[in-house]
Amino acid sequence: MNILIVGPSWVGDMVMAQTLFQCLKQRHPQCEIDVLAPEWSRPILERMPEVRKALSFPLGHGALELATRRKIGKSLKGQYDQAILLPNSLKSALVPFFAGIAKRTGWLGEFRYGLLNDVRKLDKERYPLMIERFMALAYEPGADLPKPYPRPDLQIDPQSRDAALTKFGLALDRPVLALCPGAEFGESKRWPSEHYAKVAEQKIREGWQVWLFGSKNDHAVGEDIRSRLIPGLREESVNLSGETSLAEAIDLLSCADAVVSNDSGLMHVAAALNRPLVAVYGSTSPGFTPPLADKVEIVRLGLECSPCFDRTCRFGHYNCLRELMPQPVVEALQRLQGSPVEVH
Repeated sequence: MNILIVGPSWVGDMVMAQTLFQCLKQRHPQCEIDVLAPEWSRPILERMPEVRKALSFPLGHGALELATRRKIGKSLKGQYDQAILLPNSLKSALVPFFAGIAKRTGWLGEFRYGLLNDVRKLDKERYPLMIERFMALAYEPGADLPKPYPRPDLQIDPQSRDAALTKFGLALDRPVLALCPGAEFGESKRWPSEHYAKVAEQKIREGWQVWLFGSKNDHAVGEDIRSRLIPGLREESVNLSGETSLAEAIDLLSCADAVVSNDSGLMHVAAALNRPLVAVYGSTSPGFTPPLADKVEIVRLGLECSPCFDRTCRFGHYNCLRELMPQPVVEALQRLQGSPVEVH
């Protein structure tokens, strides 16, 4: 049985989609799973043993380009028994339709009748978590999801990890605190730089080193955090934001003894690597997409105005993050702190 998954467009969602792949493998041990997704997601999919192939989808988020979708669909004809769509958009249903895949499964979304022939109506109260909405598509409509739920579990190749350590001149002679201060979603998910710097200072004084992760857009934030460390401490930190590929970031994150992150894609990557994780929440809620790992501490103030899920603060004060001081995060790290990770 060959199954085509039309994957989501965000890092965190792609990580959480592994729960669906795990459920499909449990139900159909011999099935082969290919994922049609943006090229950036390849490093994530390559670290999921359930996935046979990552198929690069060349169109940007939101682009219709009907002719291109038809061409991709035609190229996949006769290869799959089922397609499962994770996005709810009409556009995402076009490739499986043009491919003539016999069973096309997805949640009822933007006028997809006809494009899908296994349409599910979502009961949000029954499936409050995003992973439940993904996993349910592996089963018959109305089926109970087996518990305990599977968790994302990215697999790291030691040679690939060692190559990344060498490339960036990093050593594991001291415990590593990874900081992920960015958030593509917007300012309302970003814990302030000065708070991150206080946490970094505390851990460096305890003998740790600090690695900062993120995209090119987060490089300036990383520099801001480092600039707040006094000389002598600053040298124990390195800003990798925008310097690494996503593949290198995943491999290097796997070396972390602890991670502090905003609610972001890298938060889900850290959880899927089973790193001890402190997740800082402001405008969003862990009730829909919590980090899924054994050692997780969630720190949030829970102000009356949050969660608002707005990209920018409607009141302009961002108090849900600004008033969340470094001390609760430092204390959460202490609770999580085990022995340093051993890398052979």
